[in-house]
Amino acid sequence: MGQLTTFTQVKDGSIVTPKGFSAGGVHCGLKKTDRHDLGAILCEVPAVAAAVYTTNVFQAAPLKVTRESLRSGTLQAVIVNSGNANACTGQQGEADAYDMRAAAARHLGVAEQDVAVASTGVIGELLKMDRVNAGIESLPPRLSSANSGAEDFSQAILTTDLVKKEACVSVLVNGKEVTIGGAAKGSGMIHPNMATMLAFMTTDAAIDQEALQQLMRQATDVTFNMITVDGDTSTNDMLIAMASGLAGNEVLTPAHPDWEPFAEGFTYVCRSLAQAIARDGEGATKLVEVSVTGAVSDLSARAIAKTVIGSSLVKSAVFGADANWGRIIAAVGRAGEPVNPETVDIRLGDISVLEQSRPVAFDEDEALAYLKGDTVRIVVDLHGGAGQATAWGCDLTYDYVRINAAYRT
Repeated sequence: MGQLTTFTQVKDGSIVTPKGFSAGGVHCGLKKTDRHDLGAILCEVPAVAAAVYTTNVFQAAPLKVTRESLRSGTLQAVIVNSGNANACTGQQGEADAYDMRAAAARHLGVAEQDVAVASTGVIGELLKMDRVNAGIESLPPRLSSANSGAEDFSQAILTTDLVKKEACVSVLVNGKEVTIGGAAKGSGMIHPNMATMLAFMTTDAAIDQEALQQLMRQATDVTFNMITVDGDTSTNDMLIAMASGLAGNEVLTPAHPDWEPFAEGFTYVCRSLAQAIARDGEGATKLVEVSVTGAVSDLSARAIAKTVIGSSLVKSAVFGADANWGRIIAAVGRAGEPVNPETVDIRLGDISVLEQSRPVAFDEDEALAYLKGDTVRIVVDLHGGAGQATAWGCDLTYDYVRINAAYRT
């Protein structure tokens, strides 16, 4: 394990590393391949829970069911399928989501209102409920508190993702080790204000429910809401956190002396998952990071960073390893935020290409070599205030078009 500020990254940690959690996955036949497509997370006890959801007006049926379950502020299980979004499926889709919740509660031995439901995949198709129900029935013996259970769950939630996304840290609270784990999926239809992503976080911390909800919103604003792959926001996005309380610490609130270390660790897990989603964007070859400093406020910096990272022209230039800073400055200027057009600096990594809004002579070969790397950092300094923000995305490639041109076929 390597020390990172006030928390420690847990090597090979996962969503089952916190005390009280198990997970697993199976193939029930929703996908054309034999990859897992149904998974569950189970907590030994009702866990304090919180969630944030997509801002898309068209919200999939599972979101309604999960919102209802979370009214009590607790959850004990999450049931998730991939391969079918169960979105825009009318009353039947809603009934199917409720049936998933009931079946999961029955077979996992928990209260129905303590089960969250999530789905991801193709929009507008009804679930094959005979397969889903058979899969749920087969899940309980597959759940494990070992990393194999987390591995199966992580695989079960993937769609066009190429790799699983996991992160885990530990932090001392009242002198006791508290662990925070996370797993996510997301590769396409990714845009700020949530995206086609599902993310699940577990912790064994004892924490106040309102404090957990507040922390989740704050962390989401600077992590998951700062990524984009293609400018599309999905119907199914959901981030759920569950806290078992089994670490034995005093209940965490913002007034707790160890709140800041816990919040920093929680945000780190969110950021790691968000960056992994951006890096695994459909067809992507590079992770792109845009850091904006010197804005009039953090909110303004976020808007500018998201505009640059979401520019198709910027993303295409990065794919082509073209140091075309004109596309970057154009994106900054159309973000709708206060910017002095005479004071902007731009760097590609450590290579300065613009100073005080004027071109700087730079080595094209050096820039080409930098842009051919697998991580590209664009730095924009506006020299207009103390606001700052960072956004993450990826390059726009031929493969993105290929993948999405044949998504259903």
